[in-house]
Amino acid sequence: PWSCEDAQVTAAEALARLRALGLGAEDALTLVEHFASAERSGKTGHGFSRVKWLEEQPLDPSARPRRVSAEPGFERWDGGGALGYLTLQAIVRATVADPPARARLVVAERCFPTGVLGYWVRQLAESGLVAVLTATSPRRLRHPDGGEPLTGTNPLAIAIPSTDGSPLVTDVSMGAVTYGDVLSGRARPEELVPFGGAQAHKAFALAAGLELLVGSLAGPDHGAVLLV
Repeated sequence: PWSCEDAQVTAAEALARLRALGLGAEDALTLVEHFASAERSGKTGHGFSRVKWLEEQPLDPSARPRRVSAEPGFERWDGGGALGYLTLQAIVRATVADPPARARLVVAERCFPTGVLGYWVRQLAESGLVAVLTATSPRRLRHPDGGEPLTGTNPLAIAIPSTDGSPLVTDVSMGAVTYGDVLSGRARPEELVPFGGAQAHKAFALAAGLELLVGSLAGPDHGAVLLV
Protein backbone atom coordinates (compact mmCIF):
# COMPACT_ATOMS: atom_id res chain seq x y z
CA PRO A 1 0.00 0.00 0.00
CA TRP A 2 2.99 2.38 0.23
CA SER A 3 5.10 4.01 -2.41
CA CYS A 4 7.68 6.76 -2.61
CA GLU A 5 7.54 8.78 -5.78
CA ASP A 6 10.90 10.45 -5.18
CA ALA A 7 12.75 7.20 -4.52
CA GLN A 8 10.85 5.42 -7.31
CA VAL A 9 10.63 2.35 -5.08
CA THR A 10 7.44 0.64 -3.96
CA ALA A 11 7.13 -1.56 -0.90
CA ALA A 12 6.85 -4.66 -3.10
CA GLU A 13 9.99 -3.75 -5.02
CA ALA A 14 11.84 -2.94 -1.79
CA LEU A 15 10.87 -6.30 -0.35
CA ALA A 16 12.08 -8.12 -3.46
CA ARG A 17 15.39 -6.26 -3.53
CA LEU A 18 16.02 -6.89 0.17
CA ARG A 19 15.26 -10.57 -0.32
CA ALA A 20 17.74 -10.57 -3.21
CA LEU A 21 20.40 -9.43 -0.72
CA GLY A 22 19.83 -12.69 1.13
CA LEU A 23 17.64 -11.39 3.95
CA GLY A 24 14.95 -13.72 5.20
CA ALA A 25 11.30 -12.90 4.64
CA GLU A 26 10.70 -11.71 8.23
CA ASP A 27 13.84 -9.55 8.31
CA ALA A 28 13.07 -8.00 4.93
CA LEU A 29 9.51 -7.23 6.03
CA THR A 30 10.82 -5.60 9.23
CA LEU A 31 12.91 -3.23 7.10
CA VAL A 32 10.09 -2.51 4.66
CA GLU A 33 7.69 -1.65 7.49
CA HIS A 34 10.30 0.69 8.98
CA PHE A 35 10.97 2.39 5.63
CA ALA A 36 7.24 2.72 4.94
CA SER A 37 6.68 4.36 8.33
CA ALA A 38 9.48 6.82 7.56
CA GLU A 39 7.85 7.66 4.22
CA ARG A 40 4.48 8.28 5.84
CA SER A 41 6.00 10.65 8.39
CA GLY A 42 7.92 12.59 5.74
CA LYS A 43 11.34 11.22 6.73
CA THR A 44 12.12 10.09 3.20
CA GLY A 45 15.86 10.04 3.86
CA HIS A 46 15.15 7.03 6.07
CA GLY A 47 12.56 5.55 3.70
CA PHE A 48 12.77 3.41 0.60
CA SER A 49 15.78 5.36 -0.65
CA ARG A 50 17.73 3.36 1.94
CA VAL A 51 17.31 0.17 -0.09
CA LYS A 52 19.86 1.34 -2.66
CA TRP A 53 22.19 2.39 0.17
CA LEU A 54 21.94 -1.06 1.75
CA GLU A 55 22.72 -2.67 -1.60
CA GLU A 56 26.05 -0.85 -1.51
CA GLN A 57 26.96 -1.87 2.06
CA PRO A 58 28.71 -5.04 3.29
CA LEU A 59 25.94 -7.25 4.61
CA ASP A 60 25.78 -10.59 6.43
CA PRO A 61 22.16 -11.77 6.02
CA SER A 62 22.74 -14.71 8.37
CA ALA A 63 23.90 -12.55 11.31
CA ARG A 64 21.52 -12.50 14.26
CA PRO A 65 21.40 -10.12 17.24
CA ARG A 66 21.57 -11.80 20.63
CA ARG A 67 21.04 -10.89 24.24
CA VAL A 68 24.37 -11.61 25.92
CA SER A 69 23.42 -10.70 29.49
CA ALA A 70 20.28 -9.97 31.47
CA GLU A 71 20.17 -8.74 35.05
CA PRO A 72 17.46 -6.94 37.03
CA GLY A 73 17.38 -3.50 35.51
CA PHE A 74 20.03 -4.14 32.86
CA GLU A 75 20.48 -5.99 29.55
CA ARG A 76 23.31 -6.12 27.04
CA TRP A 77 22.78 -7.08 23.41
CA ASP A 78 25.25 -7.67 20.61
CA GLY A 79 24.21 -6.97 17.03
CA GLY A 80 26.76 -9.54 15.91
CA GLY A 81 26.89 -8.16 12.38
CA ALA A 82 23.12 -7.92 11.94
CA LEU A 83 21.63 -4.67 10.69
CA GLY A 84 20.88 -2.28 13.53
CA TYR A 85 17.24 -2.13 12.45
CA LEU A 86 16.94 -5.84 13.23
CA THR A 87 18.79 -5.53 16.53
CA LEU A 88 16.47 -2.78 17.76
CA GLN A 89 13.36 -4.66 16.61
CA ALA A 90 14.53 -7.73 18.53
CA ILE A 91 15.11 -5.59 21.64
CA VAL A 92 11.70 -3.93 21.34
CA ARG A 93 9.90 -7.25 20.96
CA ALA A 94 11.76 -8.78 23.91
CA THR A 95 11.02 -5.73 26.07
CA VAL A 96 7.32 -5.72 25.25
CA ALA A 97 7.15 -9.45 25.99
CA ASP A 98 8.94 -8.98 29.34
CA PRO A 99 8.61 -5.35 30.49
CA PRO A 100 10.65 -4.09 33.43
CA ALA A 101 9.02 -3.94 36.84
CA ARG A 102 10.41 -0.43 37.31
CA ALA A 103 13.20 0.53 34.91
CA ARG A 104 15.67 -1.20 32.61
CA LEU A 105 18.77 0.04 30.81
CA VAL A 106 19.45 -1.81 27.56
CA VAL A 107 22.84 -1.45 25.85
CA ALA A 108 23.25 -2.61 22.25
CA GLU A 109 26.78 -3.15 21.00
CA ARG A 110 27.56 -3.13 17.28
CA CYS A 111 24.16 -1.72 16.42
CA PHE A 112 24.09 0.21 13.14
CA PRO A 113 22.24 1.51 11.17
CA THR A 114 19.36 2.28 13.51
CA GLY A 115 17.03 4.30 11.26
CA VAL A 116 14.29 6.47 12.73
CA LEU A 117 14.64 6.08 16.49
CA GLY A 118 11.12 7.37 17.09
CA TYR A 119 9.80 4.30 15.27
CA TRP A 120 11.23 1.98 17.93
CA VAL A 121 10.26 3.95 21.04
CA ARG A 122 6.74 4.47 19.68
CA GLN A 123 6.21 0.70 19.76
CA LEU A 124 7.25 0.65 23.42
CA ALA A 125 5.00 3.58 24.33
CA GLU A 126 2.06 1.93 22.57
CA SER A 127 2.63 -0.96 24.98
CA GLY A 128 2.48 1.39 27.97
CA LEU A 129 6.20 1.96 28.49
CA VAL A 130 8.13 5.21 28.74
CA ALA A 131 11.23 4.96 26.56
CA VAL A 132 14.35 7.03 25.84
CA LEU A 133 16.68 5.90 23.04
CA THR A 134 19.89 7.26 21.55
CA ALA A 135 22.35 5.81 19.06
CA THR A 136 25.66 6.77 17.51
CA SER A 137 26.63 7.03 13.86
CA PRO A 138 29.76 7.78 11.80
CA ARG A 139 31.44 11.13 12.41
CA ARG A 140 29.53 13.62 10.28
CA LEU A 141 29.15 16.76 12.41
CA ARG A 142 31.83 19.43 12.60
CA HIS A 143 32.24 21.87 15.43
CA PRO A 144 30.29 25.06 14.63
CA ASP A 145 33.65 26.81 14.14
CA GLY A 146 34.59 24.27 11.42
CA GLY A 147 37.28 21.63 11.13
CA GLU A 148 37.02 17.89 10.59
CA PRO A 149 33.84 15.97 11.52
CA LEU A 150 34.12 15.00 15.19
CA THR A 151 30.86 13.27 16.10
CA GLY A 152 27.76 11.66 14.66
CA THR A 153 24.33 13.19 14.31
CA ASN A 154 23.43 11.00 17.31
CA PRO A 155 19.65 11.38 17.56
CA LEU A 156 17.63 11.25 20.77
CA ALA A 157 14.09 9.88 20.87
CA ILE A 158 11.61 9.94 23.78
CA ALA A 159 8.18 8.31 23.85
CA ILE A 160 5.53 8.72 26.56
CA PRO A 161 2.25 6.75 26.65
CA SER A 162 -1.01 8.68 26.84
CA THR A 163 -4.51 7.91 28.03
CA ASP A 164 -5.95 7.98 24.50
CA GLY A 165 -3.48 5.41 23.19
CA SER A 166 -1.60 7.88 20.97
CA PRO A 167 1.81 8.39 22.59
CA LEU A 168 3.84 11.57 22.58
CA VAL A 169 6.98 10.87 20.54
CA THR A 170 9.91 13.23 20.05
CA ASP A 171 12.82 12.29 17.80
CA VAL A 172 15.59 14.83 17.22
CA SER A 173 18.81 14.48 15.24
CA MET A 174 21.59 16.83 16.27
CA GLY A 175 22.12 17.79 12.62
CA ALA A 176 20.32 20.60 10.82
CA VAL A 177 19.65 17.89 8.22
CA THR A 178 20.17 14.14 8.41
CA TYR A 179 22.64 12.03 6.50
CA GLY A 180 19.61 10.38 4.95
CA ASP A 181 18.61 13.75 3.51
CA VAL A 182 22.03 13.96 1.88
CA LEU A 183 21.82 10.40 0.56
CA SER A 184 18.40 11.03 -0.95
CA GLY A 185 19.50 14.29 -2.56
CA ARG A 186 17.25 16.47 -0.39
CA ALA A 187 20.22 18.26 1.18
CA ARG A 188 23.78 19.13 0.26
CA PRO A 189 26.67 17.62 2.27
CA GLU A 190 27.72 21.09 3.47
CA GLU A 191 24.28 21.50 5.07
CA LEU A 192 25.02 18.65 7.49
CA VAL A 193 25.95 20.84 10.44
CA PRO A 194 24.69 21.05 14.05
CA PHE A 195 21.24 22.62 14.17
CA GLY A 196 20.60 25.92 15.90
CA GLY A 197 22.26 28.58 13.77
CA ALA A 198 24.00 30.97 16.15
CA GLN A 199 23.23 28.50 18.97
CA ALA A 200 24.61 25.46 17.10
CA HIS A 201 27.14 24.85 19.87
CA LYS A 202 24.26 23.48 21.95
CA ALA A 203 23.38 20.76 19.44
CA PHE A 204 27.06 19.97 18.99
CA ALA A 205 27.47 19.62 22.76
CA LEU A 206 24.51 17.23 22.89
CA ALA A 207 25.91 15.18 20.00
CA ALA A 208 29.30 14.93 21.70
CA GLY A 209 27.77 14.05 25.06
CA LEU A 210 25.59 11.32 23.56
CA GLU A 211 28.59 9.98 21.63
CA LEU A 212 30.58 9.60 24.85
CA LEU A 213 27.63 8.21 26.81
CA VAL A 214 26.92 5.47 24.27
CA GLY A 215 30.61 4.75 23.79
CA SER A 216 31.18 4.34 27.52
CA LEU A 217 28.44 1.70 27.67
CA ALA A 218 28.48 0.03 24.24
CA GLY A 219 32.16 0.17 23.34
CA PRO A 220 34.06 1.60 20.37
CA ASP A 221 31.69 0.48 17.60
CA HIS A 222 28.43 2.28 16.83
CA GLY A 223 25.82 1.33 19.39
CA ALA A 224 22.53 2.24 21.00
CA VAL A 225 21.35 2.83 24.57
CA LEU A 226 17.72 2.45 25.60
CA LEU A 227 16.14 3.35 28.94
CA VAL A 228 12.66 1.87 29.50
